[in-house]
Amino acid sequence: MASNAPVDVLCMACEDTSCDFKPVKMQRRPVGPEDVLIDMKYCGVCHSDLHVAANHMSGIGMATKYPCVPGHELAGVCIAVGEKVTKVKVGDHVGVGCMAGHEQKCRKMVQTYNMKDWSGRAKSYPEGGHTLGGYTNKMVVHEKFSIVIPKSYPLECAGPVLCSGITMYEPMKTFGVTKDSHVGIVGLGGLGGMGIKLAKALGCKVSAITRSLAKEKMAKDLGADNVVASTDDKSMLANKKSMDLIINTIPSGHNWGAYQGLLKKGGKQVLLGIHSGFAAA
Repeated sequence: MASNAPVDVLCMACEDTSCDFKPVKMQRRPVGPEDVLIDMKYCGVCHSDLHVAANHMSGIGMATKYPCVPGHELAGVCIAVGEKVTKVKVGDHVGVGCMAGHEQKCRKMVQTYNMKDWSGRAKSYPEGGHTLGGYTNKMVVHEKFSIVIPKSYPLECAGPVLCSGITMYEPMKTFGVTKDSHVGIVGLGGLGGMGIKLAKALGCKVSAITRSLAKEKMAKDLGADNVVASTDDKSMLANKKSMDLIINTIPSGHNWGAYQGLLKKGGKQVLLGIHSGFAAA
């Protein structure tokens, strides 16, 4: 069902760095031949949404465009499709992650919010504006950037899989973890919890690395085989040179070098947290 009429939507938007979000009536592009119209049910709130809304990324060439409508953990139900769409049908549960306009491998990728389209796949309305994310009641997206979610999977749980899920899964696949790998996860927030579950699902031995044992029960409930207290010399020594991969999710400045001693020869530590030190670099 392609249409020439723009789609009226309600968004939660902010106008400046104060991040004073308010409901705003806006419009999305008409549903094109290869587009999917999603009736939004849920959208996760990612830490990077705050960074963008508050213009924290301007120092690395990603100044925020206002009004800002964040959200890249979308989950909803397809209510219309263009006539050339083959991947999705009306009634399907559908998700959208961080890309809406071009593949991540492309240097000109278009993210789900706060970017200008260049390929035609992520057109804003009126044309020439910037992309608006998932804090909204409806979303129009090219079918290539829609993810069909099995109806057996709870829709309210799907959004974070499209963000923290892929964020943690990608380094595991890049560095080739197997059932014989020992993976350490630093930080037990949203990313860390997802990482423990994914590494365990891949058959790895999983160690949660946290400052104390206060979160030991939570870590083991998530699937961790082992908990390492980073402020305890004995705990760190007991796990010295034992890990193949460490995924560090701490989102603030810290001494990441302290974890290097936990790696086997040739092991890798991946730093995922965004903080001012990285922006300054």
